[in-house]
Amino acid sequence: MIRYGGMTLSFHPFFVILMMTSVLTGHFLELLALFSIVFIHEMGHVLAARLFGIKVLSVELLPFGGVAVMEEAGDITAVREIVVALAGPLQNILLVAASLLLHAAGWWDGPFLDYFITSNLLIALFNLLPILPLDGGKVCQALCSIILPYHATLIWSYRISLVFSVLVVVYSALPLLFTAGGLQLNLLLIGLFLLYSNIVDYRNIPYRFLRFLMNRDQRFARHLLTGTLAQPIIAERTQPLDHILRLFRREKYHFIYVMNPRGHIVAVVPEQRVISSFLQGGSGA
Repeated sequence: MIRYGGMTLSFHPFFVILMMTSVLTGHFLELLALFSIVFIHEMGHVLAARLFGIKVLSVELLPFGGVAVMEEAGDITAVREIVVALAGPLQNILLVAASLLLHAAGWWDGPFLDYFITSNLLIALFNLLPILPLDGGKVCQALCSIILPYHATLIWSYRISLVFSVLVVVYSALPLLFTAGGLQLNLLLIGLFLLYSNIVDYRNIPYRFLRFLMNRDQRFARHLLTGTLAQPIIAERTQPLDHILRLFRREKYHFIYVMNPRGHIVAVVPEQRVISSFLQGGSGA
């Protein structure tokens, strides 16, 4: 674990095992290239996040990329999250472009060039799969948040992640069924790791949603500064608070219009009061 620039850089045990295996098998250059590719990939996320004023708490390196843990804030827009997510694969594309320029100039050639280009392309493409915490999963979740309430966004983005994690596991075993090739062990391990992490995160959706609610004060501050229109939510007096909260959207500020059985508005409540009442154990609107 390394502490630098206000963030922690660490290595996942799976990454460490892969590095040790590479050393024992005499693939030191491949090991060094893999480390450099993954590191530059993650630094792309870090630089993009800092350009938007997002604090990066830690970076964990994985064999297929990494995970940049950023400070949760209610004012991070979906567009900014997409840009930060795509900044990682963009670094891999830039490395491929630089490699091809060096090859065209006659300064780099041979099998290692092919390995370097292939590794960059594989890491970039794999990270674009719609599986959390991969970059493609973050893009998918951000896009969902544009059209869905945040609670539904969490549910559907993790469901998509689980489906594609299973597909990765199945794909790794296909050579055993249809060809004479062996099991793709590395891909199988990565698929199982992603599947397990998404099962755990899916079970923890209530806690992630609670963190979202606790960060809504920043959305209110932004609403006051920009003067944007609030999005109304219509609710009945007897409607449970958690049902109302599940209608909250990530980039919207809400007023809740409480209606009586005759369809008349009996109260207009800002979202902070609903959140506060829910956190204090309230149940109905």
